[in-house]
Amino acid sequence: MRMRKKKWAEPYLEEHRDYAYDNPVEYKGKWKESLNCDVLHLELGMGKGDYLNTMAQMYPQEGFVGVERDTSAAAVAAKKALTAEPLDIHNKRMIVGDAANILDWFEAGEVDVLHLNFSDPWPKTYTHKRRLSSQKFLELYRQILSKDGCVRMKTDNKGLFEDSVLYFLQDGWMLKEFSVDYRRNAHPEDAVTEYEQRFLDLGQPIYQLMAVPMPKVVE
Repeated sequence: MRMRKKKWAEPYLEEHRDYAYDNPVEYKGKWKESLNCDVLHLELGMGKGDYLNTMAQMYPQEGFVGVERDTSAAAVAAKKALTAEPLDIHNKRMIVGDAANILDWFEAGEVDVLHLNFSDPWPKTYTHKRRLSSQKFLELYRQILSKDGCVRMKTDNKGLFEDSVLYFLQDGWMLKEFSVDYRRNAHPEDAVTEYEQRFLDLGQPIYQLMAVPMPKVVE
């Protein structure tokens, strides 16, 4: 469900471009230096920012960058980060833009963990190519992930999950983790998103996987 447009969102983001960048090409290849970290996380479709904010707090020595193209959601996420007490943004930043442009913002091998949390399922067949787990995006992820990098995906949508498993396997990725009821067991190492909590409260399962790209065989 798309968030209702907020009139204050764009002016707020313009005022805080030092945290919520619109096209940070100058940081390409320099994120770890900028965030003073050795491990860089990238969350695509970060929504209101709860996951990124919590993970950044849980892992203060690691760096976190979130991407969100919806300006209203991005503004809410930025405001949460910038009004939190105590204020601590030393290891996190945001990009307000389309995930299709990640090659403009991240160098080859720069990202260690890429997170897809409750992405838009784009249920109609003709929109499947827009899914963040589609082959088009998987090819982008291959380029920016580090040697030991991985993609972590969570969703409440069974159809999207089933299709995504096929996308990963067909594109030559190995599934290192796979769960059709992820929160049945405790996972204190992984923050619960605001959206995820809604489904947990309803007793609905969360689907999860972790995938790593395997070298492609050149025929």
